[in-house]
Amino acid sequence: MTDNDLEPAGLGFVARYRAQTYPAAIGPGGDDVVLFSETPAEGFERGRGYWRLAVNVKDLEQLTLLRTVGAFGGEPCLVLDEDESAENGGLHIAYTGHSGIKAEALGYWLVDHGAYEVVVPRDEVQAIRVERISIPCG
Repeated sequence: MTDNDLEPAGLGFVARYRAQTYPAAIGPGGDDVVLFSETPAEGFERGRGYWRLAVNVKDLEQLTLLRTVGAFGGEPCLVLDEDESAENGGLHIAYTGHSGIKAEALGYWLVDHGAYEVVVPRDEVQAIRVERISIPCG
């Protein structure tokens, strides 16, 4: 599989609860996690087009942050989203290096203090992979 065969996943959480894995969101409180399901499941309440269940992070078997990363211009980046409006498809990426000068030289624009983003052709982002970062539950 080449870098261009990998579908960017963007950012998000998944949680293991009662031996099942669900898409998840953190909040509104620091220990709160909301689980989502496309089908009814025990304890889940119906939402708009999905089912949801609020739980405490301590009730989870596992919580994982998924994020898609790569390199643009030899510098590390985080894939935020796909840009369908770009010719031949593009990726909306954020600079994760440590030099604002390098980020600006690569064409990133400053979006907040120390935060740089840009949309580039997909084939200019190399070494695309999904990182899985375990979040402590206990």
